[in-house]
Amino acid sequence: MTKTKIIAFSGSLRAASFNTQVIKAAQQLAPEGCEIELIDYSALPLYNQDQADQCTPLLVLDIAEKVRAADAILWATPEYNYSLPGALKNLIDWLSRQAPQPLAGKPAAIISASMGLLGGARVQYHLRQILVCLDVHVLNKPEIMIGLAHEKFDAQGQLLDEKTQTLIATQMQALCAFSKQLD
Repeated sequence: MTKTKIIAFSGSLRAASFNTQVIKAAQQLAPEGCEIELIDYSALPLYNQDQADQCTPLLVLDIAEKVRAADAILWATPEYNYSLPGALKNLIDWLSRQAPQPLAGKPAAIISASMGLLGGARVQYHLRQILVCLDVHVLNKPEIMIGLAHEKFDAQGQLLDEKTQTLIATQMQALCAFSKQLD
């Protein structure tokens, strides 16, 4: 049985990010044969076409290669001002300019976690719009929007909420199956 390789990006660069904690929970809750790698992109410079024309940063090339080699992508992001965090949009902008475009045709899932009641619902729709433009195949269900995230994790970052654990496990099973369908 071949492993399903999922790479994950957290929209928050904060050390104690709930969305990074969600990815760590997904790593633990993923089905057997499914491996999730969290990618650190915090050192990316702001996208600038002039810089890209001269020399694309090695970090961008490395991440693009990891995306190409992955079977699927997990995006976990907070909502900043009703939309995506700038760092995540910057990552997507860099990846979208690579040839061949590494995101095209990739299956993906989105999770959002926030301290608000809506759990990042608006960011999910914005991210979906961007990913559709890049020909990413976003899993429709289950959608996971974790509201009141600060109440669902302990001080060490462990996800305590059983309902959320079940949703994440279900979504990871669905993403692994979806990636095999599109293979």
